[in-house]
Amino acid sequence: MGLLTIGAFAKASRLSPKALRLYDELGLLTPARVDPVTGYRLYAPEQLDQARLVAWLRRLGMPLARIQHVCGLAGDAAAQEVRAFWAEVEADTVARRDLATFLIGHLSWKDPAMSPTTQPLGIRYAALSDAGLVRESNQDSVYAGSRLLAVADGYGRGGAPAGAAAIDALKYLETEGIAAGNLLNVLEDAIEQADRAVRGVAVTDPSPEEVGTTLTAMLWTGSQLALVHIGDSRAYLLRDGELFQITHDHTMVQSLVDEGRITPEEAASHPQRSLLIRALAGGGGATPDLRLHDARHRDRYLLCSDGLSAVVPTEEVRKVLATVVDPEEAVRRLVCLANESGGPDNVSCVIADVRADGAGPVVDTP
Repeated sequence: MGLLTIGAFAKASRLSPKALRLYDELGLLTPARVDPVTGYRLYAPEQLDQARLVAWLRRLGMPLARIQHVCGLAGDAAAQEVRAFWAEVEADTVARRDLATFLIGHLSWKDPAMSPTTQPLGIRYAALSDAGLVRESNQDSVYAGSRLLAVADGYGRGGAPAGAAAIDALKYLETEGIAAGNLLNVLEDAIEQADRAVRGVAVTDPSPEEVGTTLTAMLWTGSQLALVHIGDSRAYLLRDGELFQITHDHTMVQSLVDEGRITPEEAASHPQRSLLIRALAGGGGATPDLRLHDARHRDRYLLCSDGLSAVVPTEEVRKVLATVVDPEEAVRRLVCLANESGGPDNVSCVIADVRADGAGPVVDTP
C-alpha cells in the first residue's frame, strides 16, 4: 500500500484532518512526506498504529505533551505511564466526588427545629497516644477538645514535628465561631494552614520531600461533624452496634484494591501497605477529603493511626467500642490491644461520644 492522503489517513485513524495538522505542527505525528508542490501531507500505513494510540490517549483526556512522551516509550514503559496517568485521573475524580458530596450535604442541611425542651447534642471525648513496643520515638500526634478531634501520623526524620504542626494549625477552630454558610471556607483555610505548617517543618530537613504526615480530623458543629482526611489514619463510626469505616485510605495498596488487582485480604499483608499516595508533605499540593456527617445521640466516633488499624482486627476494635462505656478506658484498651499484638508502630486513638446531655470532656488532653 502506498502513502495515504490526509483525508484517507484521518478516516483510518479516526483523527480529524484538523487534529492531524495540529499534531504535525507539534511534532507528535509527522507526515511521511509533504508534497513540495501542493503542500499536501501524506502518511505511511505503518503510522496508523501510532495515530490510533494518539486518538485513544486523547479520549482518555491525556494532555498532548504527555502523549508525546508516551509515544516515545517502549511498550512496557508506555503502559506504566498510562497506568500512572489514569491513577491520577481517578484520584482527582475521587477528590471531586468527595467535594461534591460535601457541598450537597452542606447546602441541603438545615438546622433542625428544636423544641424548648430539646437538649443540645454534645461530645464526650478522650485521647491517647503511645510509642508502641518497637519504635524508639512517637511520631503520632493527637488532640481532643470540645469542638476539634484530630490524629496525625508523621513520617520521615521530621515526622513528629510535622504531625504536631498540622494539628496545631487547626486548634484555632476550637474557639472560633463558624457560621453555617462559611463552614467550607473555614475548613479550606484550616487545611491550607496545616499544609503550610508541615512545609515549614519539612524545609528545615535535609530531605524535605521525605517529611510529611497524615491528618484525620473532625470539627464538631453542634449536630454535625465535618471530616477532614488525608493519608491512612482512619475514622470509624459505631452506630447501633455496627462499625463503619468512614474514611478511605490514601495508599498504593488501597488503590490496587479499588482497581480489583488485589483483595482486601492480600492488602493486609502486602509489603507496600504503608506506602502513601496522598499526605500533607514537604512538596505540598495534596488535597484532603472533606465530608459532613449528621450526628445522632449515642453515636461513637474513633479516629486512629494505622498503628491500631493495621494490627488489631476490626471486630476486636468494634467489641471494645461497643462494650467499654467510658471513652478514657476505651482508648486505653485499644492501645493495649495494639501493644498486645506486638506494638510494631506508634498507636494513637481519639474517641468521641455524641450525647444529648452535652457532657464535657472525660480526660484533659494536651
